Amino acid sequence: MNEPMDETADKPIPEPARKPAHRPEPWFKRQANRVGRGLRIAGTGLSFFIFGVGGLLLRMLLFPLLDMTVRSRPLKIKLARELIRLSFRGFIELMRLLGVLRYDIRGLQHLRRNGLLILANHPTLIDTVFLMAFSRHADCIVKGALWNHPVTRGPVRSAAYISNDNGPALIGECIASLNNGNNLIIFPEGTRTATDGVMRFKRGAANVAVRGRRDITPVVIRCRPPTLAKGGKWWQVPPRKASFTITVQADIVIDDFLQNGVSDIHAARHLTDYLQNYFMKATLGHAAT
Repeated sequence: MNEPMDETADKPIPEPARKPAHRPEPWFKRQANRVGRGLRIAGTGLSFFIFGVGGLLLRMLLFPLLDMTVRSRPLKIKLARELIRLSFRGFIELMRLLGVLRYDIRGLQHLRRNGLLILANHPTLIDTVFLMAFSRHADCIVKGALWNHPVTRGPVRSAAYISNDNGPALIGECIASLNNGNNLIIFPEGTRTATDGVMRFKRGAANVAVRGRRDITPVVIRCRPPTLAKGGKWWQVPPRKASFTITVQADIVIDDFLQNGVSDIHAARHLTDYLQNYFMKATLGHAAT
């Protein structure tokens, strides 16, 4: 008796689908990318050169003129800070026009108030410049070394910014600045974010909020692709134009951390942990609620 014929025996076994071969980028596109990157390197260098020259001009011309013509110290400080704000705004616009970066600022209306405690993450070298360019009546904490730097000494002293060399008096000076209606900008990390992306907040900013009984205005800064990061050089520009997204979030109410008679020390500790978690989630695109 004949066995039944297997109808599939003579059919060819289909070959597995092949992935399309990776096509190399066209020559002209590679050349265009190289030219674009070279132009951004040149634009970055030119921007920082003009920034340095501008700082010297402010110190040697405008601020001495301000000292000679304005006797009122509060008015002198106000005018000095406005000059710095405008110069920082010009620097940001110069970098944009030169094709170094683009930016998008969201929630800017939240900064149009006085007496704000503005806390932000710190991914790049120019975060301070961005925030001070778009915040009126801005005050900030500066490194003591900037008080003696030839480029920054004049502007920093004329604007009466707060030096981080002031030791135990630092928190009190921050609270006094807020009480005077200034918008105080603080980076709780104290330095730029490490290359591993992990934020390590110090308690200074939380102490200002707790002891000063001040709500916090958080500002989340994202930069893609990363540029001017900690440990990087200014000429190490990314393969494409850097895009900054700066988002001013809703205020964090400080009373939420001061309930049930908790001490200021424990409140500051809790707030620091909360802020670190908040900004870590926010920079990953999942803002804390």
